[in-house]
Amino acid sequence: MGHYGPRHYLHRMAWTPQPFRIRINPLNPVSMSYRDQIDRNRIPRHVAIIMDGNGRWAKQQGKERCFGHQAGAETVHVIAEEAARLGIGYLTLYTFSTENWNRPAEEITALMTLLFDSIEEETFMKNNISFRVIGDIAKLPEKVQQRLNQCIERTAANSGMCLVLALSYSSRWELTEATRQIAEKVSQGQLKPEEIDDKLIERHLTTSFMPDPDLLIRTGGELRLSNYLLWQAAYAELYFCDTFWPDFREEELCRAICDYQRRERRFGKTSEQIV
Repeated sequence: MGHYGPRHYLHRMAWTPQPFRIRINPLNPVSMSYRDQIDRNRIPRHVAIIMDGNGRWAKQQGKERCFGHQAGAETVHVIAEEAARLGIGYLTLYTFSTENWNRPAEEITALMTLLFDSIEEETFMKNNISFRVIGDIAKLPEKVQQRLNQCIERTAANSGMCLVLALSYSSRWELTEATRQIAEKVSQGQLKPEEIDDKLIERHLTTSFMPDPDLLIRTGGELRLSNYLLWQAAYAELYFCDTFWPDFREEELCRAICDYQRRERRFGKTSEQIV
């Protein structure tokens, strides 16, 4: 991908985001922005995000929850664009969990409508972006499935950043499906139990096409993973912030990456072994 990322992953909503304001140290008025502090040679290849706080953000504004989801859709555009500029290879967004089906019917309908209206295929093609979806897609409305599959097929040959939406997804669902597939192969004599290892399990996960996340971000102040990429995040660096997703701007993403780059990733080894 070129220097500039896609301009419109999602239709722009009526809400206009406020710019992120950097806190300046009065004793050091020329403090560098987080973007300027990033080491471009150590950008995480895969960033996963739990986009939390839309409903609470809307409540603070005295609005309905759906207003928060619309504002959150705008943030997807902003963050996807910044991720592409930074050279992130995969951006996976927790868009709708299997547990979210338990929400009020009117909210689910509004979310599905927003999802359908938000996919802009021309933008992916123009910016060489591939598009993928992970999750129990069969549960989505038929017209949404068709729209998603069409976009996936038409962007399959694109070689730029891969934007992945986790829809009707949860790790327990994913691991259950993988186990079922493996058990079926064993029962049919296609696989021996002793041949089952972590690599084989990984090949049966819906995320088998991409690397594990290096950095997993959760907005909204909650300190949990909420059934998201539990297998894949075994060695991911976790970053939690209080900012609600609609207010999460480019500088917040850069701050998370700076924090990631300050950490020592040992993968079970000692510090001396990774020098």
